[in-house]
Amino acid sequence: MGDIAILTEADLRRAVTLGAPVLKAVEDAFRLLASGKVVMPPILSMEIAEAHGEVDVKTAYLPGFEHFAIKVSPGFFDNPKLGLPSLNGLMILFSAKTGLVAALLLDNGYLTDIRTAAAGAIAAKYLAPKKVETAAVLGTGAQARLQIIAAHQVRPFKKVIVWGRDPVRAQACAEDIATALKIEADVVKDAAAAVAEAQLVVTTTSARKPILRAEWLHKGLHITAMGADQAGKNEIDPRAVALADLYVCDRVSQAAALGELRAARAAGLMNGETPPELGAIVARTNPGRPSETAITLCDLTGTGAQDTAIASYAFAAARKLGIGTKITA
Repeated sequence: MGDIAILTEADLRRAVTLGAPVLKAVEDAFRLLASGKVVMPPILSMEIAEAHGEVDVKTAYLPGFEHFAIKVSPGFFDNPKLGLPSLNGLMILFSAKTGLVAALLLDNGYLTDIRTAAAGAIAAKYLAPKKVETAAVLGTGAQARLQIIAAHQVRPFKKVIVWGRDPVRAQACAEDIATALKIEADVVKDAAAAVAEAQLVVTTTSARKPILRAEWLHKGLHITAMGADQAGKNEIDPRAVALADLYVCDRVSQAAALGELRAARAAGLMNGETPPELGAIVARTNPGRPSETAITLCDLTGTGAQDTAIASYAFAAARKLGIGTKITA
């Protein structure tokens, strides 16, 4: 049937880094989502509560793309106790013309991490105040680091504040960010203090109860919430979602089922409202941030469109470098 490219995580780390080309690929995917021409079925999501685990399957066809991707993304959050990573997974790239398998991307979640961080940067690009002196991240994992590194590319802030439940992990996260960006990175014990000082806040946890309260909102604040991607997760106080001057999500149907919008509606808020999607703001069919003093919130649940975009970009980049292994099916 033809050759299939096998790309390992090591191959993909050589081919794909978190820079301007990746941000553009993800930004273009958001723009296409606003066109109404993308075919993107609902997420297949399964929780395995006994193992503190979950599995998501995402896909999308983007018009004009040579390929489409199907991604399988497990997250088992007790794995670190076993010396294993919490997240892993793979993407399969198919021809959009014949349906034949073109590539198997054994990324162990790397491409998901990269495209998720890029999506956060696009949210900051279009929704954060033009001037950000201080950014804060609530969370201490790999995505906390990547979100801040990506956001710094579109809003070059001078200081980062890190909050996490584990002070040792928070300190390690702050040190990694300071080394990567060559800027000041401090740890605080109180999440409210982090939000109070920042103009840009990113939440990157698997919390099931809010870690950011409504009473902490202040003028000129943008929040990107990317942790709630399962029906039981909730990082943001539902009142904060309702009180924001502008609430934006990546996909309304997903946010209503899995994201912060779900929690807000469950609390009796935001019902009957259809919020704008980030793609509409990228495409300039929605004006976006109303003013520099406004409070904005972007709810990112992760889309199959982003997965097809990053997988296609990675495949092309790997081919250009001549890396990977080919097998004949």
